Amino acid sequence: MSAVKPAGHASAPLQSLPVPADCWKSMSLDFAFGLPADDHGNTGILVFVCQLSKMVHLAPVPDTVTGEQTARLFVDGVFRHHGLPETFDSGRDPRYTAAFWQTLFQLLGTRLHMSTAEHPQTDGQTERVNRVLEDTLRSVCAAAPRTWSERLPVVEFVLNNAVHASTGLTPFYLNGMRHPCVTLTLRGGAGPSILSGGEARTALCSQVSDLRPVSLRKKVESFIDTRLNVINQIRDAMSIAQDRQKEYSDKHGRGNVNVLRWVT
Repeated sequence: MSAVKPAGHASAPLQSLPVPADCWKSMSLDFAFGLPADDHGNTGILVFVCQLSKMVHLAPVPDTVTGEQTARLFVDGVFRHHGLPETFDSGRDPRYTAAFWQTLFQLLGTRLHMSTAEHPQTDGQTERVNRVLEDTLRSVCAAAPRTWSERLPVVEFVLNNAVHASTGLTPFYLNGMRHPCVTLTLRGGAGPSILSGGEARTALCSQVSDLRPVSLRKKVESFIDTRLNVINQIRDAMSIAQDRQKEYSDKHGRGNVNVLRWVT
């Protein structure tokens, strides 16, 4: 599938999104289409991204997916885990602007921010995830392209368990101050694993060995303090990165593509 090049006119200044106060306070979503139809007729992926931690949730969808179905996927795949975000950022897709979608978020008290048509880089996170998805799925499904949706849970796990360039931490760790256990961490005598978070997970396990009430309270307080410090550090780093991105984008400008280019 080929991508349509944007018109060669000058871009408006980049409108950076505010840095969220915590994980899943603000999230973005987008669709990535152009995949081979799986056994259920799905040809695309609905991508949800936490704008602070960069954690992603993925859902296979057909190209006929409606606003109501999109809202249900949000409730099933995001809301039940993280609650309701304060802001929801997306592209100008009919599935987001439908009366049902708008009404749903009005009732829930959430604002829906739409990326400006003149400068869609405001919602660049899902587009970057789409590019990673393209490369990952093309690699793992090369022999059987129609099985891509079966691999989505593992792809989502890998994305959330990898160190993100903009935060220096994994989305799993930034969300819960822990690294998920994987097969390599259960082998007797195994050293630190990249997949498990390695030394960070080992340190966390050693901290919870003493469960006496006083000690437990101190550990909980320490956990909260540590998480707040990490969140503040990440927010500062993101603010600086956004300023740099805005400066570069306003000087050079660039187009965005929301379509996966599938190569078999």
